[in-house]
Amino acid sequence: MGRELQVRGFFDEPTFTVSYLVWDPVTRYGAIIDSVLDFDPKSGRTGTQSAQAILDVAHKEGVIVDYILETHAHADHLSAAPFLKQKTKAPIVIGEHIKAVQGVFKQVFNIPEVSGEGREFDRLVKDGDRLELGELNIEVMHTPGHTPACVSYRISDAVFVGDTMFMPDYGSARTDFPGGDARVLYRSIRRILALPPETRVFLCHDYKAPGRDHFAWESTVADECARNIHVHDGVSEDAFVAMREARDKTLSMPALILPSIQVNIRAGELPAPESNGVRYLKLPIDAL
Repeated sequence: MGRELQVRGFFDEPTFTVSYLVWDPVTRYGAIIDSVLDFDPKSGRTGTQSAQAILDVAHKEGVIVDYILETHAHADHLSAAPFLKQKTKAPIVIGEHIKAVQGVFKQVFNIPEVSGEGREFDRLVKDGDRLELGELNIEVMHTPGHTPACVSYRISDAVFVGDTMFMPDYGSARTDFPGGDARVLYRSIRRILALPPETRVFLCHDYKAPGRDHFAWESTVADECARNIHVHDGVSEDAFVAMREARDKTLSMPALILPSIQVNIRAGELPAPESNGVRYLKLPIDAL
């Protein structure tokens, strides 16, 4: 696997999201994964403080940002990818199955200007693709189940799994979004857990499982295999599907799902200003 990837996590407590700055320690080429745009749903105000904090560390460490990576179109936070692209000139990358997600939600929100072909993003990647990161490689793994477009990024001794799974004491992602599938998620997770046991696993969210008094977002394949409460070794596919589908029926919708999805399927771009110069997000009534 080569030398160890450098990783810095940035936790956004309002959305319980972890963004990452990662880089090759020799060449200093790096990538930003799953960035967050600050958003106050009560006022509709946005901010870039969280994204700027990542850029500040990149500057301090001498990291040249080559890619802005999205693991999927998130339903719990808005992406800061356009701001980061403006500052770094790096392309915005997402899995090719974003086209399916766009196809669903452009109808839900009645936004025909969304392409449905992924053209809003700079690069669509598929399973097995490799992106150069200095002298390292980013290997793309298509890991659907939470959404059909989810990908994980394996770099050196680390894998960034998005919402596919969580810390061992918290379990796995929900599968009740359009195109989600518990059986498919189980198989995606088992694929991740087939990586070498020492592989570092970086999660996109943490909610502090009962009995844990701190947030955490780094595990290992070995630890997930041994202790993950939903998918540890010994949990069968059928047992997981039954558990996951029952649990999903008890979950409420993410607080920011409506603003997040309509922005994130646009690669983080906000809707165009209307005639008064103001941008608006839509709120479907009795549609979901």
